[in-house]
Amino acid sequence: MKQKLAILFSVTAMSFTAMAEEQQPIAIAIHGGAGTISKAKLTPEHEQEYRAKLEEAVKAGYQLLQNGASSLDAVVASVQILEDSPLFNAGRGAVYTYDGEHELDASIMYGKDRTAGAVAGVKTVKSPIALARAVMEKSQHVMLSGKGAEEFADTLELDKVENSYFDSDARRQQLERARETLKQDKTAFSRPDMLDYKFGTVGAVALDKAGNLSAATSTGGMTAKRYGRIGDSPVIGAGTFADNNSCAVSATGHGEYFIRFNVASDICARTEYLQVPAKVAAESVIHNVLKPVGGTGGVIVVDRHGEVSMPFNTQGMYRASVDASGKVHVAIFQEETE
Repeated sequence: MKQKLAILFSVTAMSFTAMAEEQQPIAIAIHGGAGTISKAKLTPEHEQEYRAKLEEAVKAGYQLLQNGASSLDAVVASVQILEDSPLFNAGRGAVYTYDGEHELDASIMYGKDRTAGAVAGVKTVKSPIALARAVMEKSQHVMLSGKGAEEFADTLELDKVENSYFDSDARRQQLERARETLKQDKTAFSRPDMLDYKFGTVGAVALDKAGNLSAATSTGGMTAKRYGRIGDSPVIGAGTFADNNSCAVSATGHGEYFIRFNVASDICARTEYLQVPAKVAAESVIHNVLKPVGGTGGVIVVDRHGEVSMPFNTQGMYRASVDASGKVHVAIFQEETE
C-alpha cells in the first residue's frame, strides 16, 4: 500500500511539474531604433523592407523559445539578424564616425543571475553581440573596449572582418551631411533637426520556458561621433538590463540621457520595489523622466510574466514582438497600437 501511494505521489508530482512547464509563458520583443520616423520619409517599398526584417528577427527568436532554447539564445539570434541587415544602425548598417570608420558597441545580460557582458569601440568583429556574450561567459570581466576587446576576440572562434565590411552608401551620405552641418555649427548635435544622427540601435528582450529573462543591445553609435564616444548601448543599467525578479529592458535613443538617468535598471527597480507593472514603470520613465529633460528614445520590455511593452517618446520606433499568447505584432509609427 505504501509503495502504491509513493508511486501515486511521484506520478502526481511529475504531472504538476509538467503542467507548470507547459503553463510557463514565453515572450520576445525587439527594436531597430527610434527617432523621427514618419510615413513621409519611407516609401512603401522601404517600409515593407523594415517590417519584413523585423518580423523575420522576432519570429526567429520566438521559434527558439518555443523549442526550449534559453532566452540568451533567443535574444542573440534576433539581434544578429538585425546586425546582418544594412537597414539598421548595428553591424552591417552601422553609422560612420567623424573620421570615416565604424566603432561598434553591444551588451547582454542574463536575468537568472545578473551576469552581463559588453564591448565598446570594436571595429573588426562581425557580430558585436556575439562578442559581448563571450565576454559574459568566457571572461571574468563585464566590459571590454577597443584594442583589448579585439585581442580577446582573437582568442575566440568568432568571425572577424575588415572595418570596410560595415560600409554602406546611405550611411556615408549621412556622414557627409552631418560633417557639413557640424562645420557650420559646432553645437549642431543639440539641435532638434539633428535627432536622426543620434539614434539607431537594435535590441531584443525575451522570457524563456525556464522563466529566465535576457536582454541584448547592439549599435553603431552616433553618426559623426568623435573622441571614442560611447553611448548607453554597452552600459549595463543604462541601455541593457535583465533581472528575473522584475523584467528585461533594451533601450534606443539619445544615449547620453539614458546613461545619466540609468534608464534600463530604473525601470526594473521600479517594477520590483514599487510593485507596479513593468509597463507602467517603462512608460513613466520614458514619458515623465526622460522627455521633460530632453531625453528622446524608447525601450522594449518583457516582464517575468511575459507581458510586453514598448513605449517611446519619438515619432516612431522600429519594433516587433510575440507576446505570451503567441500574438505577433510589428510596428513602426507612433499611431500603431500594440
